[in-house]
Amino acid sequence: MSIDFHSQENQSSYIGRTASLSWVNEVKKVVDFKGKAVADIGCGGGIYTLAMAMLGAESVTAVDYSRQQLQAAKENCQQVEKIKFLLGNALDTKLDDATFDIVLERAVIHHITKLETCFNEIYRILNENGTAIIQDRTPEDCLQKSSKTHIRGYFFEKFSALINIETSRRYSSEQVIETMRSTGFAEIEEIKLWEQRKVYQNINELKKDLLERKGRSILHELNDQELFQLVNDIEKEFVHHRGEIIEEDRWTIWIARKKRS
Repeated sequence: MSIDFHSQENQSSYIGRTASLSWVNEVKKVVDFKGKAVADIGCGGGIYTLAMAMLGAESVTAVDYSRQQLQAAKENCQQVEKIKFLLGNALDTKLDDATFDIVLERAVIHHITKLETCFNEIYRILNENGTAIIQDRTPEDCLQKSSKTHIRGYFFEKFSALINIETSRRYSSEQVIETMRSTGFAEIEEIKLWEQRKVYQNINELKKDLLERKGRSILHELNDQELFQLVNDIEKEFVHHRGEIIEEDRWTIWIARKKRS
C-alpha cells in the first residue's frame, strides 16, 4: 500500500518540522548555498526548501507532483519571498536546461523505478559547475539496530514483515553511485548521517507522535491493532527512561558534481 500524497488528509504530513542542525551542519561542510540558484525536487512540505533559502540561496525553486504538498510547502515557507513553487515531477520537471547551481532530492528516489531517468533530469537542469545532492535511506540504513534514539529500528524488530516492504523499495549505495556515474556525474561523495528527527519531552509525546504517523510512513502498513501493539512495546523499552527523547534516523547523502561540458 503506497501513501497518497495527493490526499487532503496527508497535506500536512511532512510539515511542522524544520531541518535539523545535524543536517544543516553536515551539508554545509561540502556545499555552499550562498548566492546560488537551487532546485528542491520533490519538496514535500518545504522543510528543506526553507532551510536552503535560510542558508543564503539566491533563489529556490520547489517542485512537487502533488498540489496538496505544494500548498503545504507554500504555507511552511510563506515568510520567504525568494522561493518559487511549481507543479512537476522528478522525471520531467519542465525546468529549463542548465539553470541551477544546486539540485536537492531528499527522500525521493525510493519512490522512483527509473533511477537513470531521474538522474538524467537532474543533470540536464544543472549548470556546468552544478552540484547534485541526493538523500535517501539504503537497505542498510533502514535496518540499523534499534536504540533509545533510533526509534525506527523497533518497527522492523517488532514486525519483521515490514523489512521486505521497506528494503525492496530502497536502492543500495552501489546502485546510486553507479547510476550517477553512468549519467555523467563526477566527484561523487557519500555521507552517512544520523539526522535528528524530533525531540520529545517524554514517552507520552513519543507515543502520540507514533500513533499520528499512521498513513504517512512505513507504519501505514500496520493495522490499528498492530500499531497500538508496536507503540506499547516501544513504551516498555523506555520504562526506566527519564527526561527527553531525541529521535534520529540514519540516512545516506550522495553529493556529486556535474562534469564540465
